[in-house]
Amino acid sequence: MAQQEVQEELSVDQYTLGLVGPDQEWAGTVADGGTIETYTPPGCWGPMITPEFHGGHEVTRPVRVEGASVGDAVAIHIRDMTVTSMATSTGSMAEREDAFGDDPFVDHRCPECGTEWPDSIVEGTGEDAIRCAECGANASSFGFEYGYTVAFDDDHTVGITLDEDGAHDLAEDAAEVMDIPENSRQHPILLYEPGEMPGTLGRLRPFIGNIGTTPPVTMPDSHNAGDFGQFLIGADHDYGLADEADLEARTDGHMDIPQVRPGATLICPVKVDGAGIYVGDLHANQGDGELSLHTTDISGTVRMDVEVIEGLELDGPILLPPEEDLPFISKPYSDDERDAGRDLGAEHGVDVEEDMGPIQVVGSGATVNDATQNAFDRATDLLDMSEGEVRSRCTFTGGVQIGRLPGVVQLDMLAPLAVLEERGIDHLVRDQYGL
Repeated sequence: MAQQEVQEELSVDQYTLGLVGPDQEWAGTVADGGTIETYTPPGCWGPMITPEFHGGHEVTRPVRVEGASVGDAVAIHIRDMTVTSMATSTGSMAEREDAFGDDPFVDHRCPECGTEWPDSIVEGTGEDAIRCAECGANASSFGFEYGYTVAFDDDHTVGITLDEDGAHDLAEDAAEVMDIPENSRQHPILLYEPGEMPGTLGRLRPFIGNIGTTPPVTMPDSHNAGDFGQFLIGADHDYGLADEADLEARTDGHMDIPQVRPGATLICPVKVDGAGIYVGDLHANQGDGELSLHTTDISGTVRMDVEVIEGLELDGPILLPPEEDLPFISKPYSDDERDAGRDLGAEHGVDVEEDMGPIQVVGSGATVNDATQNAFDRATDLLDMSEGEVRSRCTFTGGVQIGRLPGVVQLDMLAPLAVLEERGIDHLVRDQYGL
């Protein structure tokens, strides 16, 4: 990745073919304190049904951040997100076992002619529409076990599921309805026209499912996490990893945490010089856990500011969500609560540790329990505390939330700002929550 001219504002509308890593071409270089704007195609289903892809998402090319070096961190302040799709299809998946090798998200092959990652064409609509350009066979590795199509209102505040006729109508104009960007290479999932669960109304709250920094090894973008990354261990394809230790190179960009939305700040590890910030997998909404493994994939734009935090060596992300998204016991104290605490401290002869701020340490692993232990390990390193103290503070002033099953979590706690100051991030917490 060569050095490039530093820009105060950088727009990105070029994408990888399902991969992240140091061999991906830079989209450009943004100044420390500068702004990145991305125009991002849908993740998950579109790349999943497009056999040319080497991963399950279509993320932007990475952006180099001026002055970011290995051992630093980068704070990403998510300022704005605009949804440009008017509908999508999603649901739970069924695998077509003859259309892939070890991993249906990664090593695609035509089930008839055997071409690996074959070019494909579209013929009609429905689950047989994606065809191998070489032999004409159905080359997609996924279909729906249970699927539905969702149309959004103009303001993207609610969505409603359609019947088969409505889903077919949208499938006839799938790319335009989903606003597939010009440089995108995925087939729109609306082509599959699923029509189950019609008439169900849902609230929308868009967020970013895959955002972060580039890992030092090339891997599928959907597998840059401790749970999906398990499928790389021992895999017999180009991106297989030898063992669990190799997965430590991940940066956990694929989080699927609904609180990663406008108003949030995400602090990410720098594991390659320049950081390599990328964005993908925008969602219109999702309940905690992403229980069907997939949700409402959309196109959209994201605007974010970046800030280098020198010397903050992290293993994975720290999230500062919008205050309204914090659990009740993790919110900053009100003046009345502080007054009550001082009175109670005076009554019992203890000083009140009232200068604290909310943080969420992201952890990932093969299971939710593994992910939580990973978050404990990361929190003990960050805060220089014993695991017992971290567990106690999380129990008394926080908790754990599930981003995605089987293994992405947020570990909530109110952390002493004096400790965060030593780590160089207290200003981020103070600015985020007006402390």
